[in-house]
Amino acid sequence: MDSVCLHSQFSRTDFLHSKGRTCSKFDILKCGTWQGLSSLNSFKNSCSRLTVQLNFKIPSKQSAHVQALIINCNSPQNADLPRYYSKKEKKPFPIPIVELRRAARERLKNSKSQPRGPCPPPKRGLVVERLIPVAYRVLNARITLINNLKKLLKVMPVNACKWCSEIHVGPIGHPFKSCRGPRASIRKGAHEWGEAVLEDILVPVESYHLYDRLGKRIPHEERFSVPRIPAVVELCIQAGVDLPEYPTKRRRKPIIRIGKKEFVDADESELPDPDPEAPKPEILAEILDSEIVPPSSKEDTALLAEETLQAWEEMREGAKRLMKMYPVRACGYCPEVHVGPTGHKAQNCGAHKHQQRNGQHGWQAAVLDDLIPPKYVWHVPDVNKPLERELRNFYGQAPAVVELCAQAGASVPEHYKPTMRLDVGIPTDVREAEMVV
Repeated sequence: MDSVCLHSQFSRTDFLHSKGRTCSKFDILKCGTWQGLSSLNSFKNSCSRLTVQLNFKIPSKQSAHVQALIINCNSPQNADLPRYYSKKEKKPFPIPIVELRRAARERLKNSKSQPRGPCPPPKRGLVVERLIPVAYRVLNARITLINNLKKLLKVMPVNACKWCSEIHVGPIGHPFKSCRGPRASIRKGAHEWGEAVLEDILVPVESYHLYDRLGKRIPHEERFSVPRIPAVVELCIQAGVDLPEYPTKRRRKPIIRIGKKEFVDADESELPDPDPEAPKPEILAEILDSEIVPPSSKEDTALLAEETLQAWEEMREGAKRLMKMYPVRACGYCPEVHVGPTGHKAQNCGAHKHQQRNGQHGWQAAVLDDLIPPKYVWHVPDVNKPLERELRNFYGQAPAVVELCAQAGASVPEHYKPTMRLDVGIPTDVREAEMVV
């Protein structure tokens, strides 16, 4: 449990071994002593109790009456907001190069006196049987998330900037001048807000569909002939999901290596034919925009928000498990993602100084946020009160899906609370903000 100490025009004092008394929830806000600390109102949604600890000194000419208010919060301490990377800046590696080289040297040193271990099933052309149900759950969670977001957008206001990719969950857009779109200097960074759509909240990330994940890399000349599908769907297909519209090669025997990059398929003629009528998990279907039925009450909206947040968490956790076994590559300069052991050869990178690389991608290991971007937005502590530009340092951020579900009535998971800064008292005006140390 974290504690926040607030004091106004009082000297610093030690609260250890001091006597205290616990007030009823937010009754202390009615006391005249703390009328100047109106930022305590922002703790109503994050703190379970307020504890007042009073220290007294013997009255004299040189001593003053000292009071201190300590607020015990159940939410974790605030964390730094996600960093913004410029388009001219390369993404950092998930693991630094120095650590990778050190681990490779250690691996080579330990493997000299030991036999080589077996390769994981994906490198031998097989699927991991225990991860097939996980792949189906990830695919169904994605479809559930899309359907529920379509319903929530009918009743929850979400604004999107007309010039950049920034969005804001709330009836009106935020006042921060952070637009980086075209002609932003003319508008002095001010946003022009409009109605948001599903693609603004759930950022679409596509990748090439591979018929054989161990086959040859896609050359630049075939970049338009190979279909592109959502990267999460491609990851689920390679993990064992069978979709008739996207066929893929399934091997029942491991491949036979005849060289470092050459292999042949094993003979499967003696194996029995697979049963086409074997039961498979059901795959949900996306709802058309014309068939969307919005929730009719606040209770239904809250239940729908809880289900949406659960689908979001299930999709991310399942995709993280699949990425540990099935490698995913991401370009270090642009948002391109490729699901497979090595990246494709299509020279379609348009990031900063792509002419020096002839349009080739700088492939590196992808992280979960490359596959499923969280799209962070500003957290609104009070929906009925708009954000103030002068108090920007006191506000937190959360993924757009989480912020939308939180405003709809869902409970926020614990690992999102540090960046939302639920334990930060928000002043009501600029004068009170200047008093914060």
